[in-house]
Amino acid sequence: MPVKIRPATPADAPGLMRLNIDFNGPGTQTTEGMAAALSAPSPELVLVAQQEGTSELLGFCCCLLKNSLCYGEPSGEVTEFYVDPRYRRQGIGRALLMEAINQCQARGAQEITLLTGDDNLPAQALYTAGGFTPSGELHMEWEG
Repeated sequence: MPVKIRPATPADAPGLMRLNIDFNGPGTQTTEGMAAALSAPSPELVLVAQQEGTSELLGFCCCLLKNSLCYGEPSGEVTEFYVDPRYRRQGIGRALLMEAINQCQARGAQEITLLTGDDNLPAQALYTAGGFTPSGELHMEWEG
């Protein structure tokens, strides 16, 4: 199946909303909120995988480019990554990941990080195949 990887546009908000609910469950974000976020300048890069010849979105990847006082170049972070289960194991995830890496590098990132569940073996296999390795750092979070 021919697939195109491209930056998301506000018109993609309904398809992204469907994929995001499949991935993260219902939340507070709305389709209108997504469209507005995609319209505004942001350090976030959102890529979509679209089946050629249709408007159907098959997956998405969100990346942040982060600058720090302590480093001379930005770093990238894959913050969200999802491919509709019906379209997995067809190279779509790999294409999304490679384009995310290319886009982050084109913006000056020399390092890209991501988080995934330690029991999410399919995602770990994809990320390893894409050149990612475990960092050995402990992920911690605070919720107020």
